[in-house]
Amino acid sequence: MRSSIGISSGIGMAAVVIAAIVLLFFRTASEPSGAPPIAGAVSGFVPRAEPAPAPDVRFTDADGEQMSLGDFEGKVVLLNLWATWCAPCVKELPDLDRLQAAMGGDTFQVVALSSDRNGAEKVPPFLANLRIANLTPYLDPGSVATRAFTPRGLPTSVLIDAKGREVGRLEGAAAWDAPEAQDLIRFYMNGDG
Repeated sequence: MRSSIGISSGIGMAAVVIAAIVLLFFRTASEPSGAPPIAGAVSGFVPRAEPAPAPDVRFTDADGEQMSLGDFEGKVVLLNLWATWCAPCVKELPDLDRLQAAMGGDTFQVVALSSDRNGAEKVPPFLANLRIANLTPYLDPGSVATRAFTPRGLPTSVLIDAKGREVGRLEGAAAWDAPEAQDLIRFYMNGDG
């Protein structure tokens, strides 16, 4: 008799614990966390504790037109710092191209900024050879803009919110066209960051 009471109490206690875990899971899942969704392809993304104004760096397009990040005000920008000689950079360019095709528009822009010397001569044909059709060639031949962001290496992708603040970055290549990368960008497009 005692053993059946002990088993009964044990089962009852286990049921209470399971119910508490289930309740905690659903309560946590339904409450917004305020944290960006970082997983899978963008698991290396490091959000800033506090967004900080991004340097309003100057660079050019392939035609030599002067530009700055301020020209993209009101858009979330994925600033990708890259070069043609950087193998991981080249590997991720098709992913960035697909990301721009899928999400680019009035509220989001991929700015792939090449630090190649003689970029105006080199970068447009390089992108054409890779069949990159959706990325505009942006050039930083003196690496002035690139140095302003102090990357530890290339590629480095800096996510800038619509207010012109750096909200985080990912050092190294990523599959930017993956669903989890798009979820991360949407998080900031929705003003959650």
